Amino acid sequence: MKSATSTFLKTWTNRLSKDSQISGEISITVADGYYAVIFTSTLSDNDPAYDAMAKAMYKLAQQQPGFLHMETARSELGITVSYWQSLQAIEAWKQASEHVVAQKLGQEQWYKSYTVRICKVERQYSFEAGA
Repeated sequence: MKSATSTFLKTWTNRLSKDSQISGEISITVADGYYAVIFTSTLSDNDPAYDAMAKAMYKLAQQQPGFLHMETARSELGITVSYWQSLQAIEAWKQASEHVVAQKLGQEQWYKSYTVRICKVERQYSFEAGA
């Protein structure tokens, strides 16, 4: 399986720009609502291939119809929230072939546990110091 992982990651690493990062800012307006996929996880160990895959999946998600934004943080518990226009867009993302490969690798190699929650965002508000 390591060979398949290496090939997959090499392909996706080549597609990433060197300064590609997952943004911490969100600028989505709530018109008719939108959806959030909250993915919480714990890793089995610290594998650099996981970070490469996470960046690759962010880049891939950005290309999906209905993708709005993504925020992520990781220490012992990782939390990634992706925002989507519809439940259909979320389902299409879940079934995207390269994402399916990443899900399988995650279950086999990287995760001790994870939980996925899908929510409709009906309201949002924020605070920014000094603004």
